[in-house]
Amino acid sequence: MKKLVRKYLPESLQSALRKLYYRFPVLRKLYYLPADLVDFFKKGKTLRPPRSKIFIGDGHFEEIGQEFLGYFKELGQLKPNHKVLEVGSGIGRMAIPLTGYLSEEGEYRGLDIVSDGIKWCHKKITPRFPNFQFQLADVYNNLYHPKGKHKAEEYAFPYPDNHFDFIFLTSVFTHMLPVELENYLAQISRVLKPGGSCLITYFLLDEHATAYVESGDSKFTREHEGCRVIDKDLPEAAIAFEEPYIRDLYKKNNLEIQEPIRYGSWSKRENFLSSQDIVLARRVG
Repeated sequence: MKKLVRKYLPESLQSALRKLYYRFPVLRKLYYLPADLVDFFKKGKTLRPPRSKIFIGDGHFEEIGQEFLGYFKELGQLKPNHKVLEVGSGIGRMAIPLTGYLSEEGEYRGLDIVSDGIKWCHKKITPRFPNFQFQLADVYNNLYHPKGKHKAEEYAFPYPDNHFDFIFLTSVFTHMLPVELENYLAQISRVLKPGGSCLITYFLLDEHATAYVESGDSKFTREHEGCRVIDKDLPEAAIAFEEPYIRDLYKKNNLEIQEPIRYGSWSKRENFLSSQDIVLARRVG
């Protein structure tokens, strides 16, 4: 259905539908009601939210969670006893597979701006795994949280300095404007331990991706505040950044990129790891 919408509907109508999809959960609930009823009787007590509550991303919920658990362990060297922060924890897509990996000595903290996701995770995950805690960040985002009280460019993460061994963000900076990203990256560096690692996904515009965008085949057809977007009326829908800009920000925040960058399939590469580009970095100093 989403592919048909993107292919045939005018951009202005696509923008309006995006807002309806994310801002009115009751519409998602009605749309997915038949599938949710089938899942309810099939899955029993497994940890998986109803499809109508999954407000993030395309693709299979469980498969993507397991995919990234592998990246956390293999690329990020995540250990069972590590203290972990997920910024943009959504509705538990990454937290659920981590419940089977982190030990009782480990710690997981999930931070997100969508209250429905935080409530579901707090109700379903925390009672079974007390070392998994979730917190709402009341931050404005035109797509996900238009009533947020705080500006993302001014928001301070509610965690102490030098606390986490591993921090990750999947498909978060793909929805944030440059000034917002800059503050979040500074906060990541602040709460990450020296020597700790962070894994973050992007749409990065290197030479190959830029050529793809300029060919006209890419969805990133609009320039906006120094980045590329797919929807000029709702830029937070998807945002691509110049790779040199991101590299400079990492240096500024004492984050050393662990080469190579693992580029994604979004820019039609022959060789890729995941759908988005993955940047792994280590805090130095």
